[in-house]
Amino acid sequence: MNLEKNFKETAEKKAFDIKHRNTINFNMGRYHTSVDKGLQQYDDHDLARSRAAYIKTQAIEHLDEHLLEFEENFQKRGGKVIWAENQSQALHAIDKIFKAHEAKMVVKSKSMTTEEIHLNEYLERNQVEVVETDLGEYIVQLAGQKPYHIVTPAMHLSRQDVSKIFEEKLNTPPTDDATELTLTARKLLREKYTQAKIGITGGNFLVADVGGVAITENEGNARLSVSFPKVHIAIVGIEKVIPKMEDLDLFWSLLSTSGTGQRLTVYNSIISGPKQDDETDGPEEMYVVLLDNGRTKLLADAAKRQGLNCIRCGACLNACPVYKNIGGHTYNTTYSGPIGSIITPHYAGMEKFKHLSYASSLCGACATVCPVKIDIPKQLLLNRHQSVQEKLPSRAERIGFKLWKRGMKKRRRMDMVGAGLKNMVFKRFFKKTWGKRREDIVVADKSFGQLWKAQQKAAAKKPKSKKSK
Repeated sequence: MNLEKNFKETAEKKAFDIKHRNTINFNMGRYHTSVDKGLQQYDDHDLARSRAAYIKTQAIEHLDEHLLEFEENFQKRGGKVIWAENQSQALHAIDKIFKAHEAKMVVKSKSMTTEEIHLNEYLERNQVEVVETDLGEYIVQLAGQKPYHIVTPAMHLSRQDVSKIFEEKLNTPPTDDATELTLTARKLLREKYTQAKIGITGGNFLVADVGGVAITENEGNARLSVSFPKVHIAIVGIEKVIPKMEDLDLFWSLLSTSGTGQRLTVYNSIISGPKQDDETDGPEEMYVVLLDNGRTKLLADAAKRQGLNCIRCGACLNACPVYKNIGGHTYNTTYSGPIGSIITPHYAGMEKFKHLSYASSLCGACATVCPVKIDIPKQLLLNRHQSVQEKLPSRAERIGFKLWKRGMKKRRRMDMVGAGLKNMVFKRFFKKTWGKRREDIVVADKSFGQLWKAQQKAAAKKPKSKKSK
């Protein structure tokens, strides 16, 4: 599949889908109202962002040290660490755990890293029942879709849409009562926790000095996915590490405010290993899969590694005018929106996903709201530059810009081509892009330079008036 062509075609359809736009505008409106209220808790929000940016930058600069510290402290409490260089290694390691425990069902809390390695599809191919326990994830799973948004997977669906999905998949009566829909999902999911041998979560942060996985949520499903099953597997990107537990005081509040507008999310947990002898609940075994999958490749590029600072709050998606028009599924990637556009080409290949870095107006709204001050517009430009250096644009595009460059460097070359030929070229080559929804580009018969010369020439020919005596 040509991903760039598919992106452009899908983007055009979504941009003119009125129902989609109304749903997104409604949900985005609620989000912005909540965030405006949440920001009132800060005396100096910009200072908090600067501090968070500094801590994350330092953590990424010393990533190897912090990861080894995390591993050492986590193993002290009986946890096991699996280093996965890529998707294949991660899936193979997880498969071994499932086979060792003869597990045929798993309960999962919301995790973008599991989406990244396509874990659900892999387990289902191996006859394992996968149950998403986050309400939004559960809804899109029933609908046979991928998450629409990093934080709110079902943002694109209205209550009526959810009711229809439940009616078709769960045989429930139609209703647009959000509480009733939530209770229906809760009732069906509760029994799954007690039946599953394995629970899988992601991790919002890896806390190096205590060897803990910090999980932030609003529904409590992650805690249930950890507490009931005998085995807990946390799959976390290596960039999620922070040095100290005291840093969570800053990051938890920034994450919740930027992500949902809350002062703090309802549930915040730090899990530092399997159940200890003096503890009454928790898993008997716990594994943390440290996922690379392209992250060290991005880390090696000093100019672009800033993208690893991301804490996955989703604020840049909510601020982006492109995302709000074309939607999350259009990107056809795990991480959509501005942050997805800067990291996906490095995680999944610049050749396949270079077009995402061009899907931006560079307005800077994303950088303005980022809680760790990632300069996303600059990163997008660096990706574009890299794609050109690697000669990834089409041959026609490269030739076109080469001719444009030659013409622009000398005015004489531009003037050699008449206005009629220029207009014909614009009409032919830009008809399906610029001209599809705009009037044709029309070049004046004479350039400014030609008009200026003509005016100066005419002025020189005018007879000079005689001065009166």
